[in-house]
Amino acid sequence: MILDRFKVTGQVAVVTGAGRGIGAGSAVALAEAGADVVIAARHSSQLAEVAARIEAVGRRALVVKADLSDLEQTAALAQTAYDEFGRLDIVVNNVGGTMPLPFLDTDEDFLVDAFKFNVATAHAITRAAVPLMLSGDAPGGSVVNISSVIGRVSGRGYAAYGTAKAALTHWTRLVSKDLAPLIRVNAVGVGSVMTSALDYVATDEAVMTELAEKTTMQRVGQVEDIAAAVVYLASQAGSFLTGKVIEADGGLDIPNLDFRLPDLGPDLGAGA
Repeated sequence: MILDRFKVTGQVAVVTGAGRGIGAGSAVALAEAGADVVIAARHSSQLAEVAARIEAVGRRALVVKADLSDLEQTAALAQTAYDEFGRLDIVVNNVGGTMPLPFLDTDEDFLVDAFKFNVATAHAITRAAVPLMLSGDAPGGSVVNISSVIGRVSGRGYAAYGTAKAALTHWTRLVSKDLAPLIRVNAVGVGSVMTSALDYVATDEAVMTELAEKTTMQRVGQVEDIAAAVVYLASQAGSFLTGKVIEADGGLDIPNLDFRLPDLGPDLGAGA
């Protein structure tokens, strides 16, 4: 049965940023496909709700409250999973994100922090996970990175976020060569998805209409759209893919959220 290839029965996954949104949806989807899941985020109350959903489908959940901007805490999740479940097969690097800002408000520290939160976190946990994935009787595994369409298209206000996600996307390609053939590394290039990241515009009907109209599929994405891609990449269904990006973005070719930042003028020049 072709559907059997989408199962990850008996495998162990770590999902970062799993308290809500894409992380939570991916963790539950992997559990529905048969995995036990280590879920990590900053807020334990959110994680408890996700753990209950995982356990409701008959799988085990381990809740880890952690500051995932701390690279040591992020890297430690790999060993935590192995110690609890005796194996590690799947890492979903979901934690990330950066607020959009006008260019002149994007200082160097902000850019560095964006890179750290979106790229260095993925590097830290993956580097810690690799020896564990290669141990045991059936060495191998899958790493899935949650990237963004903004790493591929350009628009005002996205200098830090887009640069970090573009770096994560290319990190995916590069590391896939280092870890082949036993460990696959892929990414999902996410478009606008109804998560808390859109809460600040969700009640603005005009903005939501614009988001949909600028998307080829004429709608904003749902968490399940991304979770399905994660399961595909993590499972045997995606076993012939590595170093690839599934562009689950509704067909976007331009950013569909326009911050309407003005042109810079001479009043912002030297001495202004």
